[in-house]
Amino acid sequence: MRPLLALLLFALPSLASAQQGLPVLSLDSETGTTYSLSFQLLAFMTALTVLPGLVLGMTAFTRIIIVLSILRQALGTMQTPPNQVLIAIALFLTFFVMQPVLTEVYTSAVAPYLDGAMPPDQAVAVAWEHLSAYMLSNTRQNDLLMFSELSGQGPFASPSEIPVSVLLPAHITSELKTAFQIGFLLFLPFLVIDMVIASILMALGMMMLSPMIVSLPFKLLLFVLVDGWALTMGSLASSFQGVI
Repeated sequence: MRPLLALLLFALPSLASAQQGLPVLSLDSETGTTYSLSFQLLAFMTALTVLPGLVLGMTAFTRIIIVLSILRQALGTMQTPPNQVLIAIALFLTFFVMQPVLTEVYTSAVAPYLDGAMPPDQAVAVAWEHLSAYMLSNTRQNDLLMFSELSGQGPFASPSEIPVSVLLPAHITSELKTAFQIGFLLFLPFLVIDMVIASILMALGMMMLSPMIVSLPFKLLLFVLVDGWALTMGSLASSFQGVI
């Protein structure tokens, strides 16, 4: 993880000045114009391929997208909202939740490095300190102990000594558990509506009519009346510790 952060920090100046850095590829056109590819730009584009994994594993995205997916299934709306909209909502809410952490990383690590006031290794250490503090505040101690025992490391004298190989899987495991707990609580009221509608239809002898079709308008009505989207977003945002 730290080498990747160092690679990203190393590649950032190339965005401001594309002519700086070591050219790794040069092409001469027939008109005499020379085109070169900066090594820093190449490193940055290579690092972009692993950014989705970092977003999933180190931010609030995992918990949010799982809860929203369970909510859509509980409502029984199939592909509404569609996957693209659901991912967009999860990304925007992730940016909102992670804004304090990202601001601290930028002001204490990225900005000093870009100004030349901090070497890359120190900037990476400071950035990782803020990110690891966020992940530790949202990771269960049992998960940390399990992965530390599996790796044969620990006990650790301080949170800063926990290696990346232990913290990342422990964090993602805790996020999965928390997401399913929240999803279970969201699923219960809609399950009750489905059971009530199914019981009424059976009592009326309407065995051929699907209870899911009848219960869908009532579930949507309940969700709208209680302002379900605002409650869901607010509850998700407030479920993260040490962030907002």
